[in-house]
This record gives sequence, structure tokens and C-alpha cells, in this order.
Amino acid sequence: MTHHLTTRAVRIGQFPDMSDAYCEPIGMTSAYVFASAADAASKFSGAKKGNVYSRFSNPTVRSFEKRIASMQGAEDGVAFSSGMAAIVGIAHAWLSAGKNLVVSRDVFGTTLTAFCNYFRKLGADVRVVNLTCLNEWRAAINENTAFVFLESPSNSLQNVGDIAAIAQIAHALGALVVVDNTLLTPIHQNPLEHGADLVVHSAGKYIDGQGRCVAGVVVGSECLMHELRGVLRALGSTLGAMDAWLLHKSLELLELRVNAISQKTLQLAHWIRTQPEVGRVFYTGLNDHDQHALICRQQTGYGGVLSFEVGCSRESAWAMIDSLQLISIATNIGDTRSMITHPASTTHGKLSPDERLFVGITDRLVRLSVGLENEADLMSDIHLGLTSISSMHAEREGESVAT
Repeated sequence: MTHHLTTRAVRIGQFPDMSDAYCEPIGMTSAYVFASAADAASKFSGAKKGNVYSRFSNPTVRSFEKRIASMQGAEDGVAFSSGMAAIVGIAHAWLSAGKNLVVSRDVFGTTLTAFCNYFRKLGADVRVVNLTCLNEWRAAINENTAFVFLESPSNSLQNVGDIAAIAQIAHALGALVVVDNTLLTPIHQNPLEHGADLVVHSAGKYIDGQGRCVAGVVVGSECLMHELRGVLRALGSTLGAMDAWLLHKSLELLELRVNAISQKTLQLAHWIRTQPEVGRVFYTGLNDHDQHALICRQQTGYGGVLSFEVGCSRESAWAMIDSLQLISIATNIGDTRSMITHPASTTHGKLSPDERLFVGITDRLVRLSVGLENEADLMSDIHLGLTSISSMHAEREGESVAT
């Protein structure tokens, strides 16, 4: 039968065979074709496996979920449109009115805002504890705790939580353990091996590695992922196929990128702490870190984020940042290009001054995400920034003498 031109324009060549393509094709589709009405019914009900609708099932997204789950040592994974969408998805899956969650105080600022400002409105009891103090975890966790949430190392102060010890406390009382592993990736830490039930990544950071997309992913057991996928299906924080493809391909070089960045960051951390305008340096790769023994047990590397205090005020920190010529002023991390930010006025800016003080974020603190540039070039740029602080102080002293 010969169809009209307009029909041929939308129907001919619709289903090319891509099974022999060397590079994975991108499933840019919202809907799927079913063999019959019965086939559609069985897939919608879950009786038969298969794609249903790209809000919650897409072949490219599924490929990414399987790859990152395997790399993290998990049975399955569920991808979301952002890291925060993934965290909120976890809360929707397991938190309810009357239940409590226990969260470490130095998680990413927006994570704390989401739990404290929004889930408390829904009747959840949010308990904030010191990441490194096991007695605070013991006091806060009880039989009514839905899950505990920690980020280790923390962003930005590089505090480290004892995942195994916290998991032992939580599991004894029936609570799930969720670990944000964004800073170390599967390359340098596997929280599941230390007792975590769920691992979450803000995938637009190191997993992408080039600042091209925003995404999140949670990995864990098949049973837990089935529950979480139900949240995704209902609430629709969907990761698009194009972003999923970028992330899927980026995983191929994750180990090379993360190892190279970690080596550069360790070198920079040792150099930065010798600079006269620098106060405390926060990086898990430094041997005098208060939790060095735990770090050696729990981590296989140190990552590419370090923080340090400069000068004596926010003005000093801003002057240092504004004087840089190579390093980008940006709030992301995990890129091939180095980025710097002032946490107190950006990532933790929604917290009150008292809340920032509580979590240890001072006005003097700057956070550096190290990229793949040459170390000498990065040192030269940072030195330029630090010199601006000295110049600013000298200028003020001169004005003081003049008056």
C-alpha cells in the first residue's frame, strides 16, 4: 500500500536498527511503541519488563544507572534531574510525618535547607548532629528514625564521618544509612562496603566532569531502588536522555580524571599551607588531619576539593578571589577547570550567620575545586590572589599612618 507524502514524511525510516552502533545511541523519546494492547497493559502494571514512559523509564538513562551502580558496587540505581532532586526523592520515599531523620550539620548547605526548612513543614522531626561525634549520633537516633544522612568528607570543611560506626548505631534501631559520596566518587570511596544502604551523587560534579549538565543518582539494593523509582514515577524529577548519555560516557574516564585531580590537589594543599596569608587548610590528604587514621581506613584517595582560610575577614577572601586570573569564580566542583568560591556568601549563603558559625563556615573561608591545569600555573594564580591581600593590608596601614 502506498501512503500519501505527508504520511511517508512522518513514518518512513522511523525505526532504524542501531544494534551495531559502536557508540551507544541516545534514546531521545518520550513514549514507546507496544506490540499490542496486552503488551502495553503488562508493562504498565510491571508484570513485564520494558520501557513505558520516559518520565521513569528510558534506555539511555537506564544504561547510566546500571553503569554507576556497578562502579559503586550496588545492585541498582535511580537517576534524577539534580543531586537535590535525588536527596528529596529519598526523603519522599522513607520520611513521613511523625518520623525523624538525623543529618550531619556540615552537609552541603542546600541539603540542610531542604531538610530543615521544608520537610519540617511536613511534620518531620529533623535532628542535626556533629558529623564526627558518635555520641551525638547515638543520642539522636531512635526507633522512630527513618534514615540518617551524612556527607563524608564534608563540603567544605573536609570533616570525615565514621560510616561503619554510624551504620552500626542506625541499623541497630532499624534506620537506613544514606551517604553523599559526591566529593570522592566511586573511585576513592565505597560507603556500601562500610555499611551504608544508599549512596547519592550530585552527578553534575565529578561524574560529568565538564560542567555540562545537572543531575543526581542514588544507588543501593534492588529492593530499595524499586521503592525509590516509585517516587520518581509519581513526582517526575526526571533526568533527560541527553544528559544521561553525557554522564554515561563520562564514567569511562572518571578514574583517570579523579586520580589526576587528586594528585594535583594534594600537591597544592601542601603548598598553600606554607603561604603567609593562609590560616587553616582543610583537606583529607594532609597527614595531620585530625581523622587521619579513619581516612586511611575509609578512603582510597582524597579528591579534588580543598578549603582554606585567608586574611582576617570576608573582604580579604573576596579580594583574593577577585584577583585571580586563571581560576574561575564558580560554585560547581569536579570540573576539568579549577573553580573557587566563597562558601559563606554562596553555597551556604541561605544559612543564617549563627547557622554558618554552627557548621564552621567562616567569612575567611574559600573553597577550591582543583581541575586539570598545570600545578605551577595554579600556584602562580593563587599566589597572585594572596598577594592582593598583602597589598590591601599594606595600603590600609599606610592610610592609617597618614591619618
